[in-house]
Amino acid sequence: MTIVVNIVVSVIVMIILQLLGMFIFSLITPFKDMDELRKGNTAVALAFGGKFLGTAIILGISAYTNTSIWHMMLWFAVGYVCLVASYWIFELVTPGLKISDHLKQGNIAVGALLCMVFIGTAFAVSSLII
Repeated sequence: MTIVVNIVVSVIVMIILQLLGMFIFSLITPFKDMDELRKGNTAVALAFGGKFLGTAIILGISAYTNTSIWHMMLWFAVGYVCLVASYWIFELVTPGLKISDHLKQGNIAVGALLCMVFIGTAFAVSSLII
C-alpha cells in the first residue's frame, strides 16, 4: 500500500510542478499565451509546447533519478531555472530580434527555433541531474 501512496503523491506533486512551471513561464512573456493560442497563433503554440515539453523532460528526469520528493523538487527547480535562463540568453544572443514581438506577430520560424531551444536545453540540463 505504501508504494501506491508514494506513486499517487509523486504524480500529484509532478502535476503541480508542471502547472507551476507553465504558469511562471506565462508570467515572463509580455503577452497572454492563452489569448494568442485562442487566436490560433502557431508561433506561440510552438514556443509554448517547447516550454511544456522542456519542463516535462526536466521533471521526468528529476523524478527518475531521485527517490525523495524533496530532491525531485529541488532538481526540478534547478533545471527549471536553466530553462528560464535559456529564454533570456536566447534574447541576448539574438540582438535586433525581439523574440516576444515576433512570437506575437506569428513568426513560425522564431516559434520553432525557440521550441528547439527549450527542448535542447532540457535534454542538456537533464544530463546533469543526479
